[in-house]
Amino acid sequence: MDPFLLEVLRHALSSIAEEMSSTVVRAARSPLLREAGDLSSALTDARGELVAQGRDIPVHLGVMNFTVKALLRAVPAERLRPGDVWVTNLPEMGGNHLPDVKAIRPLFAGGRLVAFAVSLAHWADIGGAWPGSYVAEAHDSWAEGLRIPPTRMFTAEGRDEEKIAFLLANVRGPAEREGDLLAQVAATRAAEERFAALCAEHGAATVEAAMAALHDRSEAAMRAAIAGLPDGVYEGEDFLDDDGPGGAPVGVRVRVTIAGERAAFDFSASDDAVAGPMNTTPNVVAAACYYAMKAIAGPEIQPNGGCYRPIGVITRPGSLLDPPPGRPLVGGNHETSNRCVDAIFRALADAIPERISAGGPTTAGVLILGGTGPDGAWQTLYEVHGAGEGARHDRPGVPVTRVHLTNTNSTPAEIIEAEFPVRVECHALRLGSGGEGRHRGGEGAVRAYRVLAPELSLTTMFERRVVPPWGLAGGGPGLPFRCTLHEAGGGARELRGKQNLMVRQGDLIVMETSGGGGYGRPA
Repeated sequence: MDPFLLEVLRHALSSIAEEMSSTVVRAARSPLLREAGDLSSALTDARGELVAQGRDIPVHLGVMNFTVKALLRAVPAERLRPGDVWVTNLPEMGGNHLPDVKAIRPLFAGGRLVAFAVSLAHWADIGGAWPGSYVAEAHDSWAEGLRIPPTRMFTAEGRDEEKIAFLLANVRGPAEREGDLLAQVAATRAAEERFAALCAEHGAATVEAAMAALHDRSEAAMRAAIAGLPDGVYEGEDFLDDDGPGGAPVGVRVRVTIAGERAAFDFSASDDAVAGPMNTTPNVVAAACYYAMKAIAGPEIQPNGGCYRPIGVITRPGSLLDPPPGRPLVGGNHETSNRCVDAIFRALADAIPERISAGGPTTAGVLILGGTGPDGAWQTLYEVHGAGEGARHDRPGVPVTRVHLTNTNSTPAEIIEAEFPVRVECHALRLGSGGEGRHRGGEGAVRAYRVLAPELSLTTMFERRVVPPWGLAGGGPGLPFRCTLHEAGGGARELRGKQNLMVRQGDLIVMETSGGGGYGRPA
């Protein structure tokens, strides 16, 4: 294909995914989507291979290389029709955890299936035992919320009201959830219109040929990037603070093999599956490996299915990263996945030190406050927290940011105070939290929330409280996360990293996020 035309089509496909994400942000009802941006968008080809993505959240995007393939195994392509939108959140259907709901629209040209548009959005509640659907002591997946198998909820004739009513009856805040679902559907509709216009301008056969050529071009670029790394076998490990309810740290271990133009990641030595919600799926592990190789070897490579062909991933059935069916895994999506990346970075730190950062805020830092308002309607504040980046060989870490697989924003204090019975009383740097070194780690943050309602539920789900962000090349660790509940009646207590409890009017919740690890011995 003419390289100029291929580049035009590459940007056109990427812009469709970008417009999908913008559509969700503009149309969604929940602050989690329109303010924090906990969403991702992608296009795949007719076989389900990722073709283009928005500049969204790496763990979502890596997983979406598997989502449509799993849908096609459950729903034959012959059943798909123009105007369909299928909805699913099953982790075993090429997914990650239940709150991440995927809306999938098949795209046709000339009556023939050519591609798919996928909108993934984190719903602030998907049912389950606690508001926000994070249950620290869950022992199975059903405690974490409603499980949605691939279900056609929209057709060319419109909404399937019975299915949507069933869905909304099983989640808290149904009006907000409905608005978020409709925003996702609108995003896939925008993709359908833009993709149809692209096919009309250039021809469907040319667009399909471009998608195939982009796969091949990214594969060649990734092979060349891997070939630029030193061959060898490298081992690394990192640890979760605990299994969810508490207990000892849980190990994630990887053996990285770089051989010519291929890279293999073997996680077989990782610990067994745990009882709590820190397990994760092989799809998420693969997403972590894809991200790590993109970040380390080829950040400029177009991410798509071809880009990932030279990368092999092995997990051990029965382990933390490949658990038995039905195990809880809501926290594993953004916590255990980041342990996989950190283990990879630690494995390669001596081989390519100029490309590796010290340990940083590899956690979503989740706090969830939930309750009913005066009108009885559910309100759920899902809040994420940035922290200090790890330092590098040539610079200090950035304060209060996200690294690796998370890419969300903090909800502005003004939005929180306008929409929830909560007052943000402090939002400041956590001075001195970065690890010492020739280059210091970035500083974390302090954010304090005053409860104004008579009673709210509180959920914590964060890491780096027990095992702090690590330093490199003699640098010191950053200060760990800390969350403290100051009760209105007096007294204070530190909360666990994964906990469900009730808080009351006047209570103050203070979240102190970690500092990044330092790089090099201090002068």
